[in-house]
Amino acid sequence: MRILFADDEASIQELMRIELPRLGHEATVCPDGRTAIAALDRTAYDCVVVDLDMPGVGGLDVIARVREVSPDTEAVIITGKSSLESAVAAVRSGVFDYLTKPCKLVEIQAVLERVRKKRELTARLRALEGRVRRAEGTTHLIGASNGLERVRKLIARVARSDSSVLVRGETGTGKELVARAIHEGSSRAAGPLVAVNCGALPEHLVESELFGHRKGAFTGADEHRAGLFEVADGGTLFLDEIGELPRSLQSRLLRALESGEIRRVGDNHPITVDVRVVCATHRALEEMVAAGTFREDLLFRINTFEIAIPPLRERLEDLPVLVRHFVRTQRPQTPAELAVVDAEVLEVLAGHRWPGNIRELANVVEHALVLCDDLPLSVEHLPARLGALSAPSYVTGAITGIGGQSFTHSAVLESAASDKPISLRDLEMQAILAALNRHQGNKARTADELGISLKTLYNKLHHLTGSSLDRGA
Repeated sequence: MRILFADDEASIQELMRIELPRLGHEATVCPDGRTAIAALDRTAYDCVVVDLDMPGVGGLDVIARVREVSPDTEAVIITGKSSLESAVAAVRSGVFDYLTKPCKLVEIQAVLERVRKKRELTARLRALEGRVRRAEGTTHLIGASNGLERVRKLIARVARSDSSVLVRGETGTGKELVARAIHEGSSRAAGPLVAVNCGALPEHLVESELFGHRKGAFTGADEHRAGLFEVADGGTLFLDEIGELPRSLQSRLLRALESGEIRRVGDNHPITVDVRVVCATHRALEEMVAAGTFREDLLFRINTFEIAIPPLRERLEDLPVLVRHFVRTQRPQTPAELAVVDAEVLEVLAGHRWPGNIRELANVVEHALVLCDDLPLSVEHLPARLGALSAPSYVTGAITGIGGQSFTHSAVLESAASDKPISLRDLEMQAILAALNRHQGNKARTADELGISLKTLYNKLHHLTGSSLDRGA
């Protein structure tokens, strides 16, 4: 390492000029603090070792200059006048270690070796973070629907501020992706983004996970531990499923958001953190407030700015580009011009209700790719629950469905034959089934003839299926 050593004792100076190079380091030895500061202004060092008590400019002054010109440089203090006050001052200045004279050369060597290992680990971590960021790339919201465009515009506006954000949306709509986009578009992008699912944490550990704990604070607390608020200092903390946070901890979270201070479990001293909080939920928090399970003041605090993500069923026009994205994610070598799905697959996908939203679609595409050797994907590659849009068993005039199953509507025919009253719903279904019959089960042409959208046609067929199940057909 490149080391700056400063001490006003000539004998120690001479020793360090000889021994530091012998230990494999490049050394600059200074007789006082003023010379050391001048050296810092000319050269960057890995480690600075300074005597605490030097005439004129002392060791703490040198370290203060280190923090200004080279924050990554580690500092070590040595002193012959050890005291509690000097030790506290050294710790507050952020020194790596503190040695008292007379100290042995082997002690200095051990400290420098620890500094070297720390810097090596730091360099590896930064290299790894760089690789991860390059691999992940910039967060992109896939699709061009009106609903998604509104979300993009809201993200762009709120990212520039430091306001708390509440992201609402059904499970699987991409709430964490929105939080990541907010973080990347903010002034905190270089800081950490820490995500935690409040519903996945055991209730007795939530407080420790968020705020940290002191050693011995509870059974099993064998060491000091920083909480996620501390880990996210200088960046963004994403609290997913905030509605699952126990009410007993909601007041502590509220205080942390309002004051910027947290307190580790078992500790009496607060810690100041600089964290931007983004929360997400699929629950109706207003109803939880009315029921007394969520604090109203916390809802106001986290809901400074709200972004609602539309479910996939309301942005079906994004299906083709989403499917292509997931295919190319799984098979990166897929040529850009190659069709990845046939039209019938998109027809089936458009008819599904997507209760799991984007996450469910990603799983469906992954399932299909396991079965598909060569693109494009076909209906037979889809999961069975998607490939067979079957109507109820009380239907009898054969109409071929997408999954190869057949259905008719005998109830309508029987009612007509026996002069029984026919409901408006049955008449509508009779018209749909007759049109399907004429077009040999082709849904697109059927919807065309009936003057309704393909989505409406599928909704009506799904409604028919659900009703028949309710009747025990």
